[in-house]
Amino acid sequence: MTGPIPFDDRYDEPDQLRDQLRRILRHRALIALGILLGVLGGLALSLQRAHTYRATSEVLVRSTTDPFGAVGVSADNQVSMSTEQRIAASATVAVRATRLLGRADSQAGTLGTQVRVTNPLQSQVLRFEFTADSPQRAARGANAFADAYLGDRESRNDATVARTTRALQQQIAVLNQRLSLGVETAKSAAQNQLYNLQKRALDIKARDTDGGDVVRRATAPALPVGPGLRTLLALGLASGLLLGIVLAWVRSALDSRVGSVGEVQSALHAPVVGVLPADDGGDGDLLTFGRAAGPRTEAYRALAFRVRQIGDPGGPGHLLVVAPRRAGDAEEVAANLGAALADNGSDVLLLDTAARTTGLATRLPLIPIEVPAPGEFPPAGSAFVDADVAGRFAYSSDSATGLSDRTESADAGASTVVVTRPFLTHADALSVAQRADGILVVVRPGHTRREDLRQMQELIGCSGGRILGAVMDAGRTRRKLSALRRPKHNSASGTGLPSTELPERDATLSIFRR
Repeated sequence: MTGPIPFDDRYDEPDQLRDQLRRILRHRALIALGILLGVLGGLALSLQRAHTYRATSEVLVRSTTDPFGAVGVSADNQVSMSTEQRIAASATVAVRATRLLGRADSQAGTLGTQVRVTNPLQSQVLRFEFTADSPQRAARGANAFADAYLGDRESRNDATVARTTRALQQQIAVLNQRLSLGVETAKSAAQNQLYNLQKRALDIKARDTDGGDVVRRATAPALPVGPGLRTLLALGLASGLLLGIVLAWVRSALDSRVGSVGEVQSALHAPVVGVLPADDGGDGDLLTFGRAAGPRTEAYRALAFRVRQIGDPGGPGHLLVVAPRRAGDAEEVAANLGAALADNGSDVLLLDTAARTTGLATRLPLIPIEVPAPGEFPPAGSAFVDADVAGRFAYSSDSATGLSDRTESADAGASTVVVTRPFLTHADALSVAQRADGILVVVRPGHTRREDLRQMQELIGCSGGRILGAVMDAGRTRRKLSALRRPKHNSASGTGLPSTELPERDATLSIFRR
């Protein structure tokens, strides 16, 4: 085959937006965390707002900014509402309101932060909005500030009246003195002027200096400030969802683990020749091919077919199957791939070069056999594996046959499958890769890192090895993995197989065809 094998990769769509969404959805826990934080934030805000009340009172401001000299001027031009708004929010009015509420003057600053004075557009009305932790306090505070403002404005008007009348009284006194000493010809003019000043003083004293009226008194509000609980929870849910998506996007951008066929092919510079679905059923046995039906068994069968089609017309020859850092991934793939190859009628030998580490002899259903003649299959020290396949499937260890016997097994018309430990953690695996005709890399989506695949590609490429492709193994559930670790077959005794007390050695998975 000349090109990569096409796979229906659910993470590799032509639409980049859809691909990005799938990357984000990998981190559902972060999205759920963001939603939870948003809902909790909305709930906390609603609890805070539940004890916050706001009452409003309104005051009509009379045109008394200059009521004594603005003759012929309209009321709108006699008052500056912006000035009155600033005065209403001043510290002087706050001190008056504090005294009306029966509190100390030192609390005026705190009360000043609880009131908000506004002026509705195109009106001579000041609106006092007071916020407190109870409805009654809010109403009393709003009314106190309205009364304090009117009292302050009245005192300012009274002060203006006092200053103006005092100046007029001084002028009247001067005229009276002039009349008592003046000549007869000027007495008439002085009397007219004195009459006008006295009339003006009487008019000023007769004017109303209140300066405004309360047109709306505050009452205790029935509901707290802000939106209700349902609205805040909905806003918190939406905000939390947005936060979760942002967190998931950042996590996906920083995530170095592979999760799609395209990422594996890009990091390894090799095609993906098999995708093994997650094993959610079965009894947890290591060997599933030939013993249990399901999507995973069919995936092994398809993988064996593709392995036979890759490379030379006669088959892949010497094939190394290895995992970057997780030994268990390659062991299971090796055993089931060997059974799938044997199902086509071939003689397959599973060779364990790290028996003490892998423990395959205790996890496979082995059947003892008589010692065969030299050159016959299987070699001495081997045992058949009880698998329902068309060909013969045998197991042996490196201490019984030796790696040098691989060529002899191949000449006898058998394929040899050798099990190994992780490639990047044991340097001896690289020397085996140099002698292999092809290499299969077992990848765990969501666990294997891009850096590991790139490092494997560089090491194998520099050593002269050839990567045929990758096998993406979704793995088994944690319950199944725990079941795999329990010895289910005690078949090492009576088979002539070596003990697991042998020194640790690197292991390699190689497949030889006739």
